[in-house]
Amino acid sequence: MRLGIISDLHANIHALTASAEFLRAQAVDQIVVVGDLVGYGANPGPVIDYVQQHGFSACLGSSDMRVALPLGDREGRHGPAEQVINWSRDILTSEQLDFLRSLPVGGRLKTPSGRIRFFHGSPQDPEEKLDLAGPEEKLQVLAAQYPARLIVAAGTHVPFVRQVGEVTFLDPGSVGLSLNHEPGADVAVIDCVADAAPRVTLHKVPYDIASAAFDIMAWELPAQIANVIKTGHG
Repeated sequence: MRLGIISDLHANIHALTASAEFLRAQAVDQIVVVGDLVGYGANPGPVIDYVQQHGFSACLGSSDMRVALPLGDREGRHGPAEQVINWSRDILTSEQLDFLRSLPVGGRLKTPSGRIRFFHGSPQDPEEKLDLAGPEEKLQVLAAQYPARLIVAAGTHVPFVRQVGEVTFLDPGSVGLSLNHEPGADVAVIDCVADAAPRVTLHKVPYDIASAAFDIMAWELPAQIANVIKTGHG
């Protein structure tokens, strides 16, 4: 069984379509989106429609929550991210907002290698980032609470893999707004075979960065977002 795991699409339809084409060429059986379909980018509607039409599994991200759910609002937020959140909320259709509201906080998959669990932030809160590079003891506690061979959490926009005992921890990075100092879309491919740990391979997928940046400027969204797309760092 082969899975494609992506996250933090951030309304970048150019990055999403290139990533999906790459994963199809890798002959994945399923694509999982670990939250943040929207936010930052200029094409939230087309990204939601693409995920929905292609039947990708998905969970709720922090930006999705802030766009679609009243409980996602936080007083005192301002700046480019909040500007795009408010703009996205205004241009999405009621059906697209309903789709975001329907997303679960997390999910699980059964594979030949064992169970996979995924959530955008923590298992309870998409806005709470897990420190996968932090103390091993904390990850051991998480693994005991949520038994799995692979635990996927996102939100940092930087790909990361770590093995703690028999559990692999993965942050797949970001498709739409990568921050690992290399432009392109971050994608993870997971190979799951019986009697073996899931094998994680990280990829950087090229896409039409110029068009993604142009869309940001055409909609008069913050120029610094276009610069992050072009450079791979904030």
